[in-house]
Amino acid sequence: MNQLQAQAPQAGSGYGQKRSWPAHLRLRLEADPVPAGGKTRLKGLDFAGPLRIQRPFYPEGGTCHLYLLHPPGGLVSGDRLTIEVTAEPGSQALLTTPSAGKIYGRDSAGVAQGQQVVLQVGEGATLEWLPQETIVYRGANGELGTKIELAEGGRFIGWDLVCLGRPAGEQWFDQGHLTQRLQLCRAGRLLFNERLDLEGHDWLHRGRVGLNGGCVFGTLMAVGPGLDGSLTGELRDALPSPDFTVTERLGVLLVRYLGRDMNACRDGMWRAWGLVRPAVLGRPAVIPRIWLT
Repeated sequence: MNQLQAQAPQAGSGYGQKRSWPAHLRLRLEADPVPAGGKTRLKGLDFAGPLRIQRPFYPEGGTCHLYLLHPPGGLVSGDRLTIEVTAEPGSQALLTTPSAGKIYGRDSAGVAQGQQVVLQVGEGATLEWLPQETIVYRGANGELGTKIELAEGGRFIGWDLVCLGRPAGEQWFDQGHLTQRLQLCRAGRLLFNERLDLEGHDWLHRGRVGLNGGCVFGTLMAVGPGLDGSLTGELRDALPSPDFTVTERLGVLLVRYLGRDMNACRDGMWRAWGLVRPAVLGRPAVIPRIWLT
């Protein structure tokens, strides 16, 4: 492993418009040569601010499981997290989080908070990005972005799950702002590009052409071999309609949820992953043990 490098983030002063506390985490994963076992190892690690990982786990042989940690547990105004992951050719890795992420209400200056993720998947590599959900609190000013860059022969499964407000406690997202962007490219070609720009309880939130009043939504994306009509049919049979929909276009499989129940969203996505993973990666789904604690 390369020498660990850490430096103090350059935080902005005060609580005005310039308030800022950036943090970053950069990971590089490489596969051992096949005669040495073919295990994927963490070969590069660079971080600053409150972003860490636990040690790598290997519950299924050579695939590296990593748990990303954000010790504060949530984002306040001015927090800016950047996560960059490079899966070198032939590597196999799964990344997840031990708990839900949180975006708290903004401060009196309305300063935004957010997270940007960039995932690069090399030729013959497989990467799974399966964080637990993000809860966007009432009054937040959140900015979320995920960009996936695949080599022609790279394989990817990932999801993004969002809960607006805290519906179990009847704390609705009737104030605040959320910007979310999802992008996926393969061999430099943009295959999927989606942007959500949402104000709490606006027409997009309430209208039938938008979220139809839903407070929970999620998207699973998959790219790789095995994406055919039989898999699409299995997914549609396994997931309850109309809350879940399944489509495939330009070689990108999309499983979407829109509703009001994060437990239903999470359970359905786990079920979908259990069907997609054997088709795309050629191995059964092995649930990260952190999900069961």
